[in-house]
Amino acid sequence: MDNKGKLYLIPVTLGEINPFEVLPLSIKKVVENVNHYVVENEKTARRFIKSVVPSKPQPELILFSINKYTDPSEIPSFLEPCLQGHDMGVMSEAGVPGVADPGADVIKIAHQKGIQVVPLVGPSSILMAVMASGLNGQNFAFCGYLPIDNMERRKRIKELENRSFIEQQSQLFIETPYRNNKMMEELLLQLHPSTEVCVACDITLPTEFIKTMSVDLWKKQVPDLHKRPTIFMIHKKN
Repeated sequence: MDNKGKLYLIPVTLGEINPFEVLPLSIKKVVENVNHYVVENEKTARRFIKSVVPSKPQPELILFSINKYTDPSEIPSFLEPCLQGHDMGVMSEAGVPGVADPGADVIKIAHQKGIQVVPLVGPSSILMAVMASGLNGQNFAFCGYLPIDNMERRKRIKELENRSFIEQQSQLFIETPYRNNKMMEELLLQLHPSTEVCVACDITLPTEFIKTMSVDLWKKQVPDLHKRPTIFMIHKKN
């Protein structure tokens, strides 16, 4: 008999908002019963757990951090509680774990160890941007972060525009929030005037802003995206 615990993939909010405005009650039930977590950011994870289940004793929580500073050789040991029969949770800093998130590394190891992986319902900024964009929801690609180097970034923007045109595949990417305005500036400089750009900012928050227009039209009303989580999406149509 397999007595391993399950690994729950627990979505969190995309910003400061009442969690139950965007999350189902199933999240609360899991958090009530799980004390072992692999998280991207311990501070935000504890704050989220407290917002979902205020009565849960924080000292009972056992959190393992997985981020760019984590030694990859340590990751398999994070799943030891699962192997001992305890259910565990994985949390990103925002949105769903495993998508544009280091949690994917621990999920892969869970599969290798025969641990059942259970994804839960919650907000994904990537999918919500695609939903609201009006661009190609049948064929799209998420490309993560573009290069920081100016020349490399410009080259990459041109490559993505060309790919969207040839394959009729909408291209999504993100930027560090404090560089969003610079990214928008580059898009308006490098893309063809008729290329469509969707800017999906502060998704699910009171300040949510989602708009799709041609580059030509964006140049007439450039938004201020500074320090606001944003998904950029481009598509050059035939």
